[in-house]
Amino acid sequence: MYKPIDKSFFEAPGLTLAHQLLGQYIVHERPDGLLVARIVETEAYQGPEDRAAHSFGNRRTKRTEIMFGQAGLVYTYQMHTHTLINVVAGPIGTPHAILIRAVEPVVGHERMRKNRGEHLKEIDWTNGPGKLTKALEITMDYYGHHWSDEPLFIAEGEPVEEIMTGPRVGIGNSGEAVHYPWRFFEKENPFVSKYR
Repeated sequence: MYKPIDKSFFEAPGLTLAHQLLGQYIVHERPDGLLVARIVETEAYQGPEDRAAHSFGNRRTKRTEIMFGQAGLVYTYQMHTHTLINVVAGPIGTPHAILIRAVEPVVGHERMRKNRGEHLKEIDWTNGPGKLTKALEITMDYYGHHWSDEPLFIAEGEPVEEIMTGPRVGIGNSGEAVHYPWRFFEKENPFVSKYR
Protein backbone atom coordinates (compact mmCIF):
# COMPACT_ATOMS: atom_id res chain seq x y z
CA MET A 1 0.00 0.00 0.00
CA TYR A 2 2.75 2.48 0.95
CA LYS A 3 5.56 2.81 -1.57
CA PRO A 4 8.79 4.83 -1.24
CA ILE A 5 8.58 8.19 -2.96
CA ASP A 6 10.83 8.72 -5.98
CA LYS A 7 14.32 10.10 -5.25
CA SER A 8 13.57 13.08 -7.51
CA PHE A 9 11.07 14.36 -4.91
CA PHE A 10 13.99 15.44 -2.71
CA GLU A 11 15.69 17.55 -5.37
CA ALA A 12 13.70 20.72 -4.59
CA PRO A 13 15.38 23.69 -2.83
CA GLY A 14 15.33 23.37 0.98
CA LEU A 15 12.51 25.82 1.72
CA THR A 16 10.36 24.29 -1.03
CA LEU A 17 11.05 20.77 0.21
CA ALA A 18 10.11 21.80 3.76
CA HIS A 19 6.66 22.74 2.37
CA GLN A 20 6.39 19.65 0.19
CA LEU A 21 7.11 17.24 3.03
CA LEU A 22 3.92 18.32 4.78
CA GLY A 23 1.18 15.77 4.15
CA GLN A 24 3.61 12.99 3.15
CA TYR A 25 3.89 9.78 5.19
CA ILE A 26 6.80 8.44 7.20
CA VAL A 27 6.65 4.64 6.98
CA HIS A 28 8.72 2.38 9.23
CA GLU A 29 8.47 -1.30 8.38
CA ARG A 30 9.22 -3.35 11.48
CA PRO A 31 9.57 -7.15 11.44
CA ASP A 32 6.30 -7.44 13.36
CA GLY A 33 4.25 -4.62 11.90
CA LEU A 34 3.99 -1.23 10.26
CA LEU A 35 4.29 2.22 11.83
CA VAL A 36 2.99 5.08 9.70
CA ALA A 37 2.54 8.78 10.46
CA ARG A 38 1.69 11.86 8.39
CA ILE A 39 4.10 14.82 8.48
CA VAL A 40 2.39 17.97 9.83
CA GLU A 41 5.33 20.20 10.82
CA THR A 42 8.85 20.83 9.50
CA GLU A 43 11.70 23.32 9.98
CA ALA A 44 14.20 24.27 7.27
CA TYR A 45 17.88 24.87 8.05
CA GLN A 46 19.78 26.64 5.30
CA GLY A 47 23.32 25.50 5.95
CA PRO A 48 26.25 27.90 5.54
CA GLU A 49 24.30 31.18 5.88
CA ASP A 50 21.97 30.07 8.70
CA ARG A 51 23.29 30.66 12.22
CA ALA A 52 20.80 28.12 13.60
CA ALA A 53 22.08 25.31 11.35
CA HIS A 54 24.60 22.73 12.55
CA SER A 55 26.46 23.38 9.30
CA PHE A 56 26.61 27.19 9.67
CA GLY A 57 29.73 28.51 7.94
CA ASN A 58 30.11 25.12 6.18
CA ARG A 59 31.06 23.52 9.51
CA ARG A 60 32.03 19.97 8.60
CA THR A 61 32.24 17.49 11.48
CA LYS A 62 31.64 13.79 12.00
CA ARG A 63 28.05 14.72 12.91
CA THR A 64 27.32 17.09 10.00
CA GLU A 65 29.18 15.14 7.29
CA ILE A 66 26.02 13.53 5.91
CA MET A 67 24.48 16.96 5.26
CA PHE A 68 27.05 17.51 2.50
CA GLY A 69 25.71 14.44 0.68
CA GLN A 70 22.83 13.97 -1.73
CA ALA A 71 19.32 15.27 -1.10
CA GLY A 72 17.04 12.77 0.60
CA LEU A 73 19.56 11.25 3.00
CA VAL A 74 18.59 10.83 6.65
CA TYR A 75 20.42 13.13 9.08
CA THR A 76 19.90 11.91 12.66
CA TYR A 77 21.38 13.52 15.72
CA GLN A 78 20.92 13.33 19.48
CA MET A 79 19.70 16.14 21.67
CA HIS A 80 19.75 15.23 25.37
CA THR A 81 18.26 11.70 25.28
CA HIS A 82 16.24 12.24 22.09
CA THR A 83 16.97 11.23 18.51
CA LEU A 84 15.93 13.88 15.98
CA ILE A 85 15.44 13.16 12.26
CA ASN A 86 16.07 15.37 9.25
CA VAL A 87 15.89 15.19 5.48
CA VAL A 88 19.08 16.37 3.75
CA ALA A 89 18.26 18.99 1.11
CA GLY A 90 20.04 20.97 -1.59
CA PRO A 91 22.73 19.93 -4.08
CA ILE A 92 25.73 17.83 -3.01
CA GLY A 93 28.17 20.00 -1.04
CA THR A 94 25.42 22.39 0.16
CA PRO A 95 24.58 21.30 3.72
CA HIS A 96 20.87 22.10 4.06
CA ALA A 97 18.46 19.97 6.08
CA ILE A 98 14.81 19.84 7.13
CA LEU A 99 13.91 18.80 10.64
CA ILE A 100 10.71 16.78 10.95
CA ARG A 101 9.08 18.41 13.98
CA ALA A 102 5.69 16.69 14.30
CA VAL A 103 3.63 13.91 12.74
CA GLU A 104 0.09 12.57 13.04
CA PRO A 105 -0.29 8.83 13.80
CA VAL A 106 -1.90 6.83 10.97
CA VAL A 107 -1.04 3.11 11.40
CA GLY A 108 0.25 1.31 14.50
CA HIS A 109 -1.57 3.27 17.19
CA GLU A 110 -1.32 0.61 19.90
CA ARG A 111 2.39 0.19 19.34
CA MET A 112 2.97 3.95 19.41
CA ARG A 113 1.03 4.13 22.68
CA LYS A 114 3.32 1.48 24.19
CA ASN A 115 6.43 3.18 22.83
CA ARG A 116 5.45 6.55 24.32
CA GLY A 117 3.73 5.42 27.55
CA GLU A 118 0.25 4.15 28.32
CA HIS A 119 -0.53 7.26 30.40
CA LEU A 120 -0.15 9.74 27.52
CA LYS A 121 -2.98 11.02 25.35
CA GLU A 122 -2.63 10.33 21.62
CA ILE A 123 -2.07 14.05 21.02
CA ASP A 124 1.20 13.83 22.98
CA TRP A 125 2.70 10.80 21.23
CA THR A 126 4.20 12.57 18.23
CA ASN A 127 3.82 16.36 18.69
CA GLY A 128 7.55 17.06 18.92
CA PRO A 129 10.73 15.92 17.18
CA GLY A 130 12.02 13.72 20.02
CA LYS A 131 8.59 12.25 20.71
CA LEU A 132 7.91 11.14 17.13
CA THR A 133 11.14 9.15 16.83
CA LYS A 134 10.32 7.22 20.02
CA ALA A 135 6.78 6.54 18.78
CA LEU A 136 8.03 5.39 15.36
CA GLU A 137 11.07 3.46 16.73
CA ILE A 138 13.56 5.50 14.70
CA THR A 139 17.09 5.41 16.08
CA MET A 140 20.51 6.90 15.30
CA ASP A 141 21.18 3.76 13.22
CA TYR A 142 19.42 5.42 10.29
CA TYR A 143 22.09 8.11 9.92
CA GLY A 144 23.02 8.16 6.22
CA HIS A 145 20.10 5.96 5.11
CA HIS A 146 18.08 7.31 2.17
CA TRP A 147 14.45 8.36 2.71
CA SER A 148 13.39 6.49 -0.45
CA ASP A 149 14.73 3.10 0.76
CA GLU A 150 12.99 0.50 2.91
CA PRO A 151 12.49 -0.16 5.78
CA LEU A 152 12.26 3.56 6.71
CA PHE A 153 10.92 5.75 3.95
CA ILE A 154 8.71 8.65 2.94
CA ALA A 155 5.61 7.70 0.96
CA GLU A 156 3.36 9.94 -1.06
CA GLY A 157 0.49 11.58 0.77
CA GLU A 158 -1.87 14.45 -0.02
CA PRO A 159 -0.70 18.07 -0.26
CA VAL A 160 -1.65 20.18 2.76
CA GLU A 161 -4.29 22.78 1.92
CA GLU A 162 -3.34 25.50 4.40
CA ILE A 163 0.28 25.88 5.47
CA MET A 164 1.22 28.27 8.24
CA THR A 165 4.73 29.65 8.80
CA GLY A 166 6.54 30.96 11.84
CA PRO A 167 9.92 31.17 13.56
CA ARG A 168 11.75 27.97 14.41
CA VAL A 169 11.78 26.56 17.94
CA GLY A 170 14.63 26.32 20.48
CA ILE A 171 17.30 28.29 18.62
CA GLY A 172 17.54 31.26 20.99
CA ASN A 173 21.28 31.89 20.61
CA SER A 174 21.40 32.19 16.81
CA GLY A 175 21.22 35.95 16.23
CA GLU A 176 18.94 37.16 13.45
CA ALA A 177 18.20 33.55 12.45
CA VAL A 178 15.80 33.38 15.44
CA HIS A 179 13.29 35.37 13.41
CA TYR A 180 13.45 33.54 10.07
CA PRO A 181 9.93 32.18 9.29
CA TRP A 182 11.22 28.74 8.36
CA ARG A 183 8.89 26.59 10.44
CA PHE A 184 6.02 25.20 8.34
CA PHE A 185 2.95 23.47 9.70
CA GLU A 186 -0.57 22.42 8.78
CA LYS A 187 -3.10 24.95 10.00
CA GLU A 188 -5.14 23.77 13.01
CA ASN A 189 -3.67 20.28 13.03
CA PRO A 190 -3.73 19.22 16.73
CA PHE A 191 -0.48 17.25 16.38
CA VAL A 192 1.63 20.33 15.59
CA SER A 193 4.13 20.89 18.43
CA LYS A 194 3.32 23.47 21.08
CA TYR A 195 5.17 26.68 20.30
CA ARG A 196 6.65 28.14 23.47
